[in-house]
Amino acid sequence: MSYASEVKKELTGIKVHRDNAKAELMALIRMNGSLGLANHSLLLNIQTENPAIARRIYSLLKEFYHVESEIVVRRKMKLKKNNQYIVRLRYSAQRVLDDLGILQGLQIKERVPMTLLKNEWMVRSYLRGAFLAGGSVNNPETSRYHLEIYSLYEEHNEMIAQMMNKFGLNAQTTSRRSGYIVYLKEAEKIANFMSLIGATNSMLQFENIRIVRDMRNSVNRLVNCENANMNKIASASTRQIENIKLIEDRVGLASLPNKLREIAETRLAHQEVSLKELGTLVPGGPISKSGVNHRLRKLNAYADELRSKMTE
Repeated sequence: MSYASEVKKELTGIKVHRDNAKAELMALIRMNGSLGLANHSLLLNIQTENPAIARRIYSLLKEFYHVESEIVVRRKMKLKKNNQYIVRLRYSAQRVLDDLGILQGLQIKERVPMTLLKNEWMVRSYLRGAFLAGGSVNNPETSRYHLEIYSLYEEHNEMIAQMMNKFGLNAQTTSRRSGYIVYLKEAEKIANFMSLIGATNSMLQFENIRIVRDMRNSVNRLVNCENANMNKIASASTRQIENIKLIEDRVGLASLPNKLREIAETRLAHQEVSLKELGTLVPGGPISKSGVNHRLRKLNAYADELRSKMTE
């Protein structure tokens, strides 16, 4: 089961108050519902690929509207792995749709009547229904954090974004495959959204994985930084030793001023240490890192001077 499916499974087990159930159904029907006529009566089909969501819709309709619907399983073609589950309401569809403010003539209304979402909990429930109907979220162990909700209608998509942003989620919108999406990219906002719609366990799992992942990334950055520093030290040390050996071969270290001779001999004796450590090993020391660096720069310059004379 994918991470998104686990989140939806948790959401379908939430017990809700009647008003919140209505808000959730408003989103599920508006986003996944279609209308038809049968025996001169309105027929409502609500379609999903998730059997838990189909059972959720069936249960909410039965518990809060006392209507009997049916679940029809439609097998997909060979290459499609998921079945389609259709919750079909043959009777009382008109009453349910009118109560939820969804029906406009014989079409599903694109705009959400906000007067029916009377408080914060109903808005949260609507967002839960929207996520169940058209939402997906990446597994937090993957390379990028991403949560989105797909909608057929641009105005409805914008309204979902506005609802999300009332809770400071920084939701963005864009068009996608003959429809529209509202999406979140920030890990903290995704966790907040899951908590907002009631997926507490999934949110805690998300946060645990995120913390481990962020810690691993921090460790990797520190290791990379340390490796880069070590490589830099090794490269500088190799150049210093080459220059000191050149001076030794050409004129001898004894020809150098005492301070330069001491640092040259100490570097040859301790080729792997850092400048700071080298400063503690110099006879008559310790000397500061900047003092060590100053003397080594003089040795490097002297070696370059000797090289230039060799090429003349």
